[in-house]
Amino acid sequence: MARNHSGRSRTVMSDVAALAGVSSMTVSRVLNHPGKVSPETRAKVMMAVRELGYRPNPAARVLATGRSGVLGVVGVDSTLYGPRSTLYAIETAARANGFLVSIHSLGSVTSESVAESVDYLRQQIVDGVIVIAPLEGVDGGPRGVPDDFPLVDVGGGLRGAVPVSAIDQRAGAARATRHLLSLGHKTVWHIAGPPTWIDANERVAGWREALGAAGREAPEPLIGDWSAHSGYEHGRRLARDPSVTAVFAANDSMALGLLRALGEEGRKVPEDVSVIGFDDIPEAAYIWPPLTTVRQDFWEVGKQSFHLLLHRMGGRSTDSRRLVEPELVLRDSTAAPVR
Repeated sequence: MARNHSGRSRTVMSDVAALAGVSSMTVSRVLNHPGKVSPETRAKVMMAVRELGYRPNPAARVLATGRSGVLGVVGVDSTLYGPRSTLYAIETAARANGFLVSIHSLGSVTSESVAESVDYLRQQIVDGVIVIAPLEGVDGGPRGVPDDFPLVDVGGGLRGAVPVSAIDQRAGAARATRHLLSLGHKTVWHIAGPPTWIDANERVAGWREALGAAGREAPEPLIGDWSAHSGYEHGRRLARDPSVTAVFAANDSMALGLLRALGEEGRKVPEDVSVIGFDDIPEAAYIWPPLTTVRQDFWEVGKQSFHLLLHRMGGRSTDSRRLVEPELVLRDSTAAPVR
């Protein structure tokens, strides 16, 4: 077994302090509150930590600081681009600030399942919890959680007195719809996401509002399930209707299915039908034609939710709701209708 500079087989904080030429209290600050230590001192301490292979004792850390250095995340059990990207952003921000992340995935999202997951993570002595559950039916903050326990919501699912970080879905959908109308399309059809999702309902609302503000009739939305298959099935119906010249799909995957259906029916994009998606998945710029879409800044949402949680952990008050503006990315799938 490798031995440290003092000859012991287990490295302790004082060994790191001796090698770095600082006090044990400074080592503790670097590991627990890195922002309060100068970059030069932090670099010396972390070099000593790596050289000695030092691993903090979790139990000792809790006793010394009252914190475990672990954050909990309750998330939808999903491979969808949005929730997956948001989770990755939270993990990255947490690691960069010296925290570990414990994830508890939900098979079904209800008020009860969210409350049980938050309670489970609290029993693991996490310092705070971020909930990513943007679905309808999660009516309020988890019951039984003390008011002073640090809790942050991503997407607005909790709908209680909990700080929220979210994309302004309604604004993004309205922007996409207004763009199609500005090109000269008489109306815009919509392939919506499942109504159990808050994001889907907000996008429907934004689409309706933009059409209403322009004095245009809103066709009945077609309900999909976020999959390319559902976009394809609805696309086959839309492709056979010559009055359809513009379609806004509630995510890029459904837009991809729509593009295939239009192509199979001989409807050219964008000459015959303009198509806009939502998310800006990595593939959106490389399909043909490149997809006009609404880009969501999941990195910003993840960072905001992490910093909201840090503020709550520090006992500071926070804004109740922080919305991130989405961006309309113009590519080749939209154009003026052929007269």
